Amino acid sequence: MTDLRTVIAGAGGRMGQANIRAVAATPGLVLHAAFDRPDSAAIGRDAGEMAGAGRLDVLIGENAEAALDGADVLIDFTAPAVSVLLAELAAPRGLVHVIGTTGCSAEEDWAIQKAGSAGARIVKAGNFSLGINVLLGLVRQAARALPGYDIEVLEMHHNKKVDAPSGTALMLGQAAADGRDIDLGQNAVRVRDGHTGPRAAGSIGFATLRGGGVIGEHSVILAGDTERIVLSHSAQERGMFAAGAMQAALWAASQPPGYYSMADVLGFKE
Repeated sequence: MTDLRTVIAGAGGRMGQANIRAVAATPGLVLHAAFDRPDSAAIGRDAGEMAGAGRLDVLIGENAEAALDGADVLIDFTAPAVSVLLAELAAPRGLVHVIGTTGCSAEEDWAIQKAGSAGARIVKAGNFSLGINVLLGLVRQAARALPGYDIEVLEMHHNKKVDAPSGTALMLGQAAADGRDIDLGQNAVRVRDGHTGPRAAGSIGFATLRGGGVIGEHSVILAGDTERIVLSHSAQERGMFAAGAMQAALWAASQPPGYYSMADVLGFKE
């Protein structure tokens, strides 16, 4: 089987660099191109040398369309508006488009899903970690089994993260809502300030912390009158997200056009 020619979007960022290293280390994938925004200091640099993977003879450019010419796979951990534009480019090319971008609006998610029906094979997840995806199942089960317990989702990330709550926190909240068979949008409490009154029964709370270089810490607390259960996950290295993205790319290459999740990739979707 010929190696899948892989393009990295946002190549100069921390996840972009982790994805470059992962491509270089993954059998079945080869780095085809890499690009970043025009004002990035990474433009013109060898992608491998910049990412600490050794020279790969692929210079980081700024033209997404040129980078996608002749490609099979696009790995995209960028920004919502950018991911929408890239999905529109990926669809007519029939690319595998792996998206780890978080903070998308409902309209942006819809536009990305539309690209899946237009020819792309899209795998989009708020988190590509195997552990997080297992945790989602545990949260769903616990929420279902303990209907009277209050649920709070706590997350902490580095001080450069721009969206809150994190995409992973929202995934965990959605898992809890699915377990309770309720609508997350109607039951989520994202901000508490001032005299809030008593906690609304059945609500799912979110608390957001930002600081330092924390990669990602997530906990789901189920609090009853006499006990408290805490389900948690700690990210130790960005390589785990990149490894999951590579696994998603290899899996999606043999799938028909469509919109998939990491649960599809791992084969434990409920």
